[in-house]
Amino acid sequence: MRPISDTIARLSRMQMPQGSIQSVPDRLADLPGVARNPGALRARIYVPADLAPGAALVVALHGCTQTAAGYDHGTGWSALADREGFAVLFPEQQRSNNANLCFNWFESADIARTGGEAESIAAMIDAAIAAHGIDPARVFVTGLSAGGAMAAVMLATWPDKLAGGAIIGGLPYGGATGVPQALDRMRGAGAPGDAAAAATARAAGAGATGRPRVSVWHGTADTTVVVANLDRLIGQWRGVHGLPDAPTATRSGTGWEHRSWDADGVTLVEEWRIAGMGHGVPIDPGATDGVGAAGPFMLDVGLSSTHAIAASWGLTGEAASTPRAEPAAAAATTTTEPTLAPRPARRLEPVVETVPTETPGVQQTIERALRAAGLMR
Repeated sequence: MRPISDTIARLSRMQMPQGSIQSVPDRLADLPGVARNPGALRARIYVPADLAPGAALVVALHGCTQTAAGYDHGTGWSALADREGFAVLFPEQQRSNNANLCFNWFESADIARTGGEAESIAAMIDAAIAAHGIDPARVFVTGLSAGGAMAAVMLATWPDKLAGGAIIGGLPYGGATGVPQALDRMRGAGAPGDAAAAATARAAGAGATGRPRVSVWHGTADTTVVVANLDRLIGQWRGVHGLPDAPTATRSGTGWEHRSWDADGVTLVEEWRIAGMGHGVPIDPGATDGVGAAGPFMLDVGLSSTHAIAASWGLTGEAASTPRAEPAAAAATTTTEPTLAPRPARRLEPVVETVPTETPGVQQTIERALRAAGLMR
């Protein structure tokens, strides 16, 4: 049952402003053969022409008001897939599920292992593996905002299908049920403690094997999903992995700080804190090997999260040359990462769709709530 969000969605559908979705090149194809789709999502995919058997799969989840093609255009995942030989699956939200194309990360029916959007995404992964000879041990998930929150859902509910995940401007798993709680959590209020959040994530995948590696990205100037959610995500996944409070290593570069938590020489949890960045995906399209394109919620800050995330998963030739975290004894040592910040940081704040000032009072109230929740731009 979705009484509150259904009411908001129905009203916003009737009066929703047009033109919030960019027209961009669409490099994606529909993925056939999805056996189960209880969440009624659309399955889209990008497969390089020379994809080899046993290749990796990245699952990329767009944010509110975005489409799969738009998210791909901004982040550059398919362009990187062409270079490095992996496939990218793009589950896409439908307006019939959410008027503003947000994944329903705050709806109990959609964030359980079975019966909703999480199961649909898991079934799409199965279909992609079967159709394209993907290595089941090399499947990863990433997403922005509501897509980042849904990436956390997948890491918690289907850990047996995922080797790792990257959450950008997102929220912890299981912290909100319904719109009022979602609003509170996005503002940094009322979140469960780290131990309780970790227990919730572990319970979601009860009976499943595996504990995926987790990377969390957030801008310090994010006013849509405040940076406190980065700390809550790190606390949740440190708890899942049984890691201590203190990081194994800290390093920094132009406009960013990176902390990592290791076990047996493997980074299991890491955070990227981007100074002064608002709500969006950090990209660096102007670099020599740059991918993606600046635009709404695609922020050119001189740091490509797409490259860095893919490298951390071993999907690019950069992995071997990327400096690893320092040993525990040198945890306070700071190092620079020239390959990730080759140019001075540039900041492009997200473009926000405005609402006409003559909007009627009831509609204005609804739209203010939607925008505050990140469910409308």
